Amino acid sequence: MTRRTTLGAVFALVLLALVGAWLTVALVTSRTPEQSSASPARIGGPFTLIDTSGKTVTDQAYRGKWMLVYFGYTSCPDECPTALNNIGVALTKLGSEANAIQPLFITVDPKRDTPQVMANYLKSFDPRIVGLTGSQAQTDNAAKAYRVYVAPRKSDSGDDLVDHSAFFYFVNPQGKFVNVIAGDMPGDQMADKLRTMMAHPNL
Repeated sequence: MTRRTTLGAVFALVLLALVGAWLTVALVTSRTPEQSSASPARIGGPFTLIDTSGKTVTDQAYRGKWMLVYFGYTSCPDECPTALNNIGVALTKLGSEANAIQPLFITVDPKRDTPQVMANYLKSFDPRIVGLTGSQAQTDNAAKAYRVYVAPRKSDSGDDLVDHSAFFYFVNPQGKFVNVIAGDMPGDQMADKLRTMMAHPNL
């Protein structure tokens, strides 16, 4: 096999992988709650974690509210601060309607993100955002339930980073997944999308 043929084959495999990833996101964002419940790729589920006060909590603690779940970590250089700032703007724009929503920030880096570290970090963002951590097994199980991509790696400078999905997962008051929202969506647009989904969750 020539070098040109080998490069062509590698390029084709990379292209197929990218198309597959795009289709996965497209399927998730277009799935209704009924489809999610019936599908083997169901998103969401029970979790047991620890809040910033050190108290053990489960997903049942937030029943009756719309959960807006984001997985990230406090050492995240850009995606997490952007997402948390955006949801803060969205909550402000929603006004009293935001009372029906509980934003959750679940770490994918529990070894470094202790309850105190999480509490200190979240002081820079909207106080309505609840930080959750736990053991490695607990946070892994939560990420797995939401089908979150998590991949620890070293940066070029040797820093410990964690690549992860950058979506908010919107869950209805009964605990059923509704849809995802991109973490980099501007806050005013996010508020409009949340308002629409709360009014018409099956769209």
